[in-house]
Amino acid sequence: MLSKSLLISLCVSRALARFGQEQVPIAAIQKVQAGDPGVASTIAGAAISDILGAANSCAKLQRADEIMTKLGGGADALAAAIGMVTAEKNTNPFVGGNVQNVCADASLPATPELRGITPLIDPDVDVDGKVAALSKSSAASPLAADGLSVFEVMQQAGLADLVVAQDAAGGAGQGTAGNGTAAGSSGNANNSGNNNNNGNSKGNSNNSGNGNNNSNSNTNNNGNANSNTNANSNTNSNNNGNSNTNSNSDTNSTSTSTTTADFGLCTPTIFFAGGLNSRPATEFTFQITDPLARGGQQEALNPNIITNALCNQLTNVCNANDAAKQICADAKAKVAAAGTRDQSTADLFNAAVGFAGAGGSASARRARRGLMGRDAKEACQICEAE
Repeated sequence: MLSKSLLISLCVSRALARFGQEQVPIAAIQKVQAGDPGVASTIAGAAISDILGAANSCAKLQRADEIMTKLGGGADALAAAIGMVTAEKNTNPFVGGNVQNVCADASLPATPELRGITPLIDPDVDVDGKVAALSKSSAASPLAADGLSVFEVMQQAGLADLVVAQDAAGGAGQGTAGNGTAAGSSGNANNSGNNNNNGNSKGNSNNSGNGNNNSNSNTNNNGNANSNTNANSNTNSNNNGNSNTNSNSDTNSTSTSTTTADFGLCTPTIFFAGGLNSRPATEFTFQITDPLARGGQQEALNPNIITNALCNQLTNVCNANDAAKQICADAKAKVAAAGTRDQSTADLFNAAVGFAGAGGSASARRARRGLMGRDAKEACQICEAE
């Protein structure tokens, strides 16, 4: 029997390796020669988000079309675009049943040369390798796909039981997979719940007895939070005892959660350093400090690429709560607004997420040595044997 420490070590190694898979097509996009100066790098930076777990499965097909449109139809652009179509989306095997979403929009990709090509999925789901084999063969010789979505192409190949259809708007389609139906039903149930909350907030605007329900609506639905705040203010016009509750509601109205921010398994900081990844010592780039959050992310000259990737990883691998994600989004916006590309940029972001003083030279040295930013047991606590 494997020891607990060995099991944890293997789990961490596998997790870091799997989380790097979304980087596969990025380098190819950056190397495309055609297009206006800087466009290839811009598209490559944006493409990182399209392959992360939280992204819609149709987004990477739209990005593949953008590659062909803006970077020309040369062989290098086509190869990069095909890589984007076939790329495996980075999913968390421990969250949501490891559902493998595939685009169900028959209009995507729009580029004829990219149609009939199917994607890779997590090997833990594709246990017999049939999806991987189809992706490889269809990339070399695309399948007939007139009027068909990528999901339908896979369905015709007998692989629909491994994937779930997802439309371009982000809602789960009605795939044949049991998980697909469950996901769709779950989504509809949540929407119905929110609609009921909206109705209740209006109907009970003067009913203090429903104050707790209104508070819960605020936690789960930003739209409802505004309505409920107004409702409570009417109630409290005759009840001074609840004035403090209203005050708290107003304070948290711009946050996605009234709970304390929890960044989960990750420390959400970035650093600015020279000489990363064999670059010249005089060439300074930005990078994510925490190895788990970093995954396979490459360093970048543009800090917005790094902050965007980090905020996405809070959902994909860090198990952060909504309050933490909102803090990261606000910090990312501050960096974009500042427009700087130096140490002050890293300092600005780190301070905004509550880690002022992080991201200095010590962080850079630790990252270059490849040390884990936190205890391995904590980083992979989901893998720990009972």
